[in-house]
Amino acid sequence: MDRSTNLDIEELKMTREQYILATQQNNLPRAENAQLYPVGIYGWRKRCLYFFVLLLLVTMIVNLAMTIWILKVMNFTVDGMGNLRVTKKGIRLEGISEFLLPLYVKEIHSRKDSPLVLQSDRNVTVNARNHMGQLTGQLTVGTEGAVFGHSVETPHIRAEPSQDLRLESPTRSLIMEAPRGVQVHAAAGDFKATCRKELHLQSTEGEIFLNADTIRLGNLPTGSFSSAPSASNARQTVYELCVCPNGKLYLSPAGAASTCQSSSNICLWS
Repeated sequence: MDRSTNLDIEELKMTREQYILATQQNNLPRAENAQLYPVGIYGWRKRCLYFFVLLLLVTMIVNLAMTIWILKVMNFTVDGMGNLRVTKKGIRLEGISEFLLPLYVKEIHSRKDSPLVLQSDRNVTVNARNHMGQLTGQLTVGTEGAVFGHSVETPHIRAEPSQDLRLESPTRSLIMEAPRGVQVHAAAGDFKATCRKELHLQSTEGEIFLNADTIRLGNLPTGSFSSAPSASNARQTVYELCVCPNGKLYLSPAGAASTCQSSSNICLWS
């Protein structure tokens, strides 16, 4: 009984205190003309903020669309771009490519069973330089053929089918050297060697061997041992091949015996 009475008394005290507090809050004096300050962004600032956010969103969408378009056009993949592929051994380029600036590489080769084509509207020039940047070799391929700036070492030289092979040095000499020999072979045609001055065939230790069914020496001078030719020389059809002491060849009208004379006018003026 006493415990329940104590609880009722405590509840009454709490209710009285709540009443007093509520009455005091209602009786507090309020300030007249109190100014309220709004918190946040309003007016033109809010509109500018929304405009910039919208502009940023549009810019991001346009950039994303342009990036996707570039990736699609350039054919970007994990392995490379377009015909350019990055492999473990280097860079692999397929198809037709155009280089507008100098290209510096260590090695260029085509795919297996495929030719390597270098094409230019004018000339294709390949330069070789040493560690100091000095030019040590040059190859220029143009409309008139291949031009080599220095010596060339190759196991085989051939022309295209149905085309002539021509080796020419316009201002210098043309030298062909090999430790075991130089062979020039024409399977179905002629071999011609022409020069403006002398043509020298020299063998230091061996011999010069001419093997053919017919050996023809044209434009050889005709020698004579008399200053006035006889009437029989006009009808002469057989001649004898003679050699001067200095090695010069000439023809002499053939007779019953040898007509070669060391005092011939050809040998005197040679």
